[in-house]
Amino acid sequence: MTRPIQEQEGALQRRKGKPAFLLVGQFKRTVIKTKMGQRGVSPLLSQFPANIYVHLPAISLTIASTNTNHFVLYSFVFFDSVHNSGSKANDSGTRTRIQPQSSQTILRFVVFRSPFRKLFPFADLVRWVSYGNDGKHPGCDQSYLGRREFSFTLENDIYVRFQSFNNALELENSIKEKAPVKIDIGPVYTVDPAKRSAYSQSENNVFAPAERELIFDIDMSDYDDVRYCCSGADVCLVCWPLMTIAIKVIDTALRDDFGFKHILWVYSGRRGVHCWVCDGKARRLTNEQRAAVADYFRVYKGNENSHKKVSLMGAAIHPFLATSYTNVLKDYFEKKLLIDQNILGTEEGYEKILNMIPDESIASELRERWQDSRRSSSSKEDINVVRWEQCKQLLQSGKHKSQGLRRCVEEIVFCFTYPRLDIEVSKHMNHLLKAPFCVHPNTGRVCVPIDPNQCEEFDPTTVPTLSQLIEELNNEGSKADVDGEWNRTSLGNAIAFFRSSFLHPLLKACKEEIENSYNLKLQQSKNSLGW
Repeated sequence: MTRPIQEQEGALQRRKGKPAFLLVGQFKRTVIKTKMGQRGVSPLLSQFPANIYVHLPAISLTIASTNTNHFVLYSFVFFDSVHNSGSKANDSGTRTRIQPQSSQTILRFVVFRSPFRKLFPFADLVRWVSYGNDGKHPGCDQSYLGRREFSFTLENDIYVRFQSFNNALELENSIKEKAPVKIDIGPVYTVDPAKRSAYSQSENNVFAPAERELIFDIDMSDYDDVRYCCSGADVCLVCWPLMTIAIKVIDTALRDDFGFKHILWVYSGRRGVHCWVCDGKARRLTNEQRAAVADYFRVYKGNENSHKKVSLMGAAIHPFLATSYTNVLKDYFEKKLLIDQNILGTEEGYEKILNMIPDESIASELRERWQDSRRSSSSKEDINVVRWEQCKQLLQSGKHKSQGLRRCVEEIVFCFTYPRLDIEVSKHMNHLLKAPFCVHPNTGRVCVPIDPNQCEEFDPTTVPTLSQLIEELNNEGSKADVDGEWNRTSLGNAIAFFRSSFLHPLLKACKEEIENSYNLKLQQSKNSLGW
C-alpha cells in the first residue's frame, strides 16, 4: 500500500534541498509490476501539455515535483508501448511519454494543494458573504458568517453540505484539507448549519434559511434548439453572444426595474453564466417574492416539442420586453446571430421559422420562395438577410396584418435570443450556486467575474486556466510582489475588477446600512425609555 498523502507531505518537508516528489491521484485496481514497483495510475488532465518526456524517478507514479517557486505535475501511465524503443521498462533512465487525459482526482489535488491556493481570494470571498458583519461595529451580527452554508464536492461526486466557518482562515484550512473539486455557496440560516441536528427535535422550525442572494443561472445547453454551431456542453464564439444578450437584458431590468445596485455576474467556467444580486433587500426576499421576480422574466410558455415557445399577446407588450427587443434583441438577431448561426441558410433552419408562423398560407408562400434557390441566391446579400427581410415584409404587410400575426416577427426574435433562465434556481432560498474563482473540473477554467458594461468583449476562450496560472507563477517565481501572487498572473484583472467594481461598493453600502440600523435601534430604545 502507498503511504497516505499526509505522510508523503511530511516526507517532502524533511527532504529539504533535494528534488521533492509528491504522489497524487488514485491507483487503479490493476497493478502493473516492474522491478521498481511501478504502478498504473489515473492519467492527467487534458489541459496539461502533452508529449512531455522525463526521466523516471525512484517512485514512478503520478507525481508533482515541487520546490519553493515551482510546481510541475506529471502523470505516468505504464504500458510497454509508451516506452522508447531500445529501452528496458525497468531501466531507471527510461524516458516515458506522458499521455494527459481528464481526471477529477488530479484536478482536486492541483487546485488547492498547488500554488493556485495562493491565488484563490479566500479573504475577499469571506468579506463578500459577511456583508460587513465581520467588523467591530456594535451593530455587526458576529454570528452572520457562521450561519452561512458552504458545500464541497469531492471526487466521485461526494457532496459535503452544511459546513460553516467563522473566518477566512477556517475556510482556507478546510478547503486545503479536503481539496474539493467544487465549492458551492448556500443561504444564511437561522442557526449554524453545522449544528442543525441539535435543533432537529425542536417543535418549532428553528433551522431554516434566513437570507440568500437572489441568484440566476443561465446555461448554454438550454439554447440547443436555436444554435447550430454547438450543442450540449460545447460553447464557441458563435453562440456565446447568447450569453451576452442574457447579461444585458437581465442586468438592465434588475437595475432599472427593481432598483438593485450590487450585482455580480460570473462565468460558470464552461457553458454559462451566474448572477448574484447582493443588495440587502434582495437577500431578504421570501421564496414567494423570488418566484415573482423570476416570473417577471418568463416569456417561454411552450415545451421542447412546441414549435412556438413565445406568445406576446395583446395590443402592446410589456415595457421591459419592448425595451429589451429594441435595445438588445433585434440588433443581435439581425446583425449577428442570423448570419453567424446561418438560421435561414438551410432547409432545417428556415422550416423552424416557418413552423412559428400561425398562418399556413404565409408559411407556404415563403417556403416556395426559399426552395427556389435561383431566386434566393440572386442577391449579393447574405441569404439569411434576404430571407429574413422577405419574412418580415410579408408578415408586416397590410395585406396579412391580423391579430394572430401582430407579434410574429417579435416572437421569432424572442425565441432565438431571449434569456432562458433556470427558474427553479431563482425561486428557492436553499439552492446552492458555485462560488466565484473556482476552477471548473472539466475545462480547468477559472470562474471569473464578467463586467456587464463590457460583456460583449468577454471571451470565454481566453479565460485563465489552471495550468496557465501555474506556469505563470513558475515563470514569475523569482519576482517579489507586495500586492499578492495574483497580481503577477492573468487572474489579476479579474480579482481587481471583483474588488473595485463589486466588493468595495457593496461593503460600503453594507456598513452604511449597519450603521443606520444600529442608530435607529438606539433612537427607538431612547424613545421607549422616555415614556
